[in-house]
Amino acid sequence: MADAALRIAGAEAAPRPAIESRLLEGIRAGDTEIRIASSEAEIREAQRLRYRIFYKELTARPNEQVAAEERDFDRFDEYCDHLLVLDHSTGAPVVVGTYRLLRRSVALRHGGFYTEGEYDISRLMAVPGEIMEVGRACVAPDFRTRPTMQLLWRGLATYSVAHGVKILFGCGSLPGTDPQALARPLSYLHHNHLAPELIRPRALPDRYVRTDILPAREVDADAAVADLDARAMLSALPPLIKGYLRMGGYIGDGAVIDHDFGTTDVCIIVVTDLMAQKYFKHYFDI
Repeated sequence: MADAALRIAGAEAAPRPAIESRLLEGIRAGDTEIRIASSEAEIREAQRLRYRIFYKELTARPNEQVAAEERDFDRFDEYCDHLLVLDHSTGAPVVVGTYRLLRRSVALRHGGFYTEGEYDISRLMAVPGEIMEVGRACVAPDFRTRPTMQLLWRGLATYSVAHGVKILFGCGSLPGTDPQALARPLSYLHHNHLAPELIRPRALPDRYVRTDILPAREVDADAAVADLDARAMLSALPPLIKGYLRMGGYIGDGAVIDHDFGTTDVCIIVVTDLMAQKYFKHYFDI
């Protein structure tokens, strides 16, 4: 892990506009397309999708304004890029998936990152070059398929390569607000995927929840291959968190309870050198 962490310390990569143009123009896969939102109307459609998923399907509690407008939004939406999955099967494109992206170079001009409300990310901020927060990811129920997820990862990879992003990070959510009920997945993540100290965020002191609830021997990654209970625990992790782990992802120190969204959050960190080995090379010659 130390070698992977040290690779991020080089000079910032040059912009790659030819790659970014693919996302601005759109990448098609059958009837679906992924690209960056190009209008306020598209962003509002993404926010309405987020509302349906977070507040209607899941357990988030909207404030008065969010409930009145039936769209999930906050101040960060104004200056983030919004990655969209669009379905063209019925004619006019419909937003069926979304991801919110915020680069450091943009966040510094607009008051910081969403994650800073839960985690001390000073170690990430000390990394030279571009880092990027990812969040507010969701997909409509009928499109929660492997091809849709692959398209989302492809879009994320394209954007990251285009902007020379060295680290992705953000809050990954587990359903529920009782850490004891989540003891197995939280302990598994802590003992098997804790970030190298060089880049390890830590939950803010007034929000810090321990994740090493169970001893390491009960959630050992090697034992999990053979142990059916451990395997079931791994399969129960939210798909997005499992996706980050498959890309070589880590978690920060401590969890945070988000009562507004009804979740227990961990801070996810992905070094893009590791992500490249898993995904980038499948799409680009880099």
